[in-house]
Amino acid sequence: MTAWPNHTAAWAAWRDALAGERMHHGWLLAGKAGLGKLDFAVAAARELVAEPGVPQPAGDHPDILVLTYGPKDDKAERAAADGKPYELARSIRIKQIRAMQKRLTTRPTLGSRRAIIIHPADDLETASANALLKSLEEPPQGTFFLLVVNRPARLLPTIRSRCRMLRFPVLSDSELSAMLADHGLPTEPAMLAAAQGSFGAALRYAEQNLGPVAAVIEELLRRGDVGLATRGKLATLIGPRADRERVQAVLELAQSLVARHARETTDPAARLRLIEAHGALVQLAVEAPIYNFDAAMLPHEIGSLLVAAAPASEAAHG
Repeated sequence: MTAWPNHTAAWAAWRDALAGERMHHGWLLAGKAGLGKLDFAVAAARELVAEPGVPQPAGDHPDILVLTYGPKDDKAERAAADGKPYELARSIRIKQIRAMQKRLTTRPTLGSRRAIIIHPADDLETASANALLKSLEEPPQGTFFLLVVNRPARLLPTIRSRCRMLRFPVLSDSELSAMLADHGLPTEPAMLAAAQGSFGAALRYAEQNLGPVAAVIEELLRRGDVGLATRGKLATLIGPRADRERVQAVLELAQSLVARHARETTDPAARLRLIEAHGALVQLAVEAPIYNFDAAMLPHEIGSLLVAAAPASEAAHG
């Protein structure tokens, strides 16, 4: 399991509460994506449900239930049941919460406590959130909720008010570099900067070898591209037939670097160009998996959006 240097304070608070007379029944594990919050939730839940003298399974635990994205539709559910690949839903649905609540009518299997992990809780549908609220208001004895959240503001205020929050800080570039090295992966300054303290993001970029891509994106944002040479270099690095996962990683990388430039600039006109480019990249990331984009032209489209944000930029489409 990954060693997370940013979990020290959270562990101290959790174990202090666990040793107390009355453990709070609801917890929010809050921080940006890629900070190991789910790893913490699973490890913390295992400490919570363990009891002296009761052997604990090394694998899946019957008293720890993890709710996350399920199959997208009936077709995906059939595929999942058959052990075939299937498409995930983009939210946590009410039927998942109802099934969880049905389990809460029974006693825990091995001990007196049960942990429910919801990941990510900020992607609960409205009906799901309202249903969960009822369990948080009147939790069954021995039941504890760990809600993993990337954007706490998206949760219902009534859910937030019933939970104790543990915040997970971002990682430093040196910590990210050390963690990538532990995984045998390369590190480059532009890639680390784009990760913005998220090991999850840094890992995706490193696995896709996006360090050189990040360096070219930086070049486009700082100097533009009079002609097409640098955009051509970007297209070559991305690849003429890049798969969806790689394209989405590149788009995420580009959004992150554009956002960082927008935060750092003191020029209002430059900030506006960067904000507009960021919005266009976000829209492209949404549309790319849906519409039949020419795979060979998509890298050039990304490059042109970056050029549009550069100083003395040319028009986005040449």
